[in-house]
Amino acid sequence: MSKRQGNDPKRRIARKGTIAPGILERLAGEMRYVGSAHHKRQPADYGFHPPVNPRRNKSTCGAIEKAQAQALFREGIGRGMVSGFRKNGLPKYVWAVDSNGRAYEAVLGSGGDYHGYMLGREDPGRRGVIEEWRERCPTC
Repeated sequence: MSKRQGNDPKRRIARKGTIAPGILERLAGEMRYVGSAHHKRQPADYGFHPPVNPRRNKSTCGAIEKAQAQALFREGIGRGMVSGFRKNGLPKYVWAVDSNGRAYEAVLGSGGDYHGYMLGREDPGRRGVIEEWRERCPTC
């Protein structure tokens, strides 16, 4: 399954093999995951000062630490788990799945950095992200 399930065409995973590995390597070096205090239960771990509480209507990343979030972000890029590219040459979305099977989505912010959140069970694209992740790395 190459397309993320849902109504928003901007939230579709690029087909496997359509992005050259060299481009993915370049993106992994250029793109930055910084997080958002609105999606963190412990925003101080991400360097947000003063620490702020997450918004009640926002999904939180739970106990995921910044280093783990950044590693998942880079792994998602490396596997090509990105959406189509915007005019600025960057994908709007990056997806990853942790070792516990939890799916995450990072979105490009207005400042050019990414912030992310865990996809809830009710998210229509969660299953597609997990299936595509497994297809791109069956031994993981």
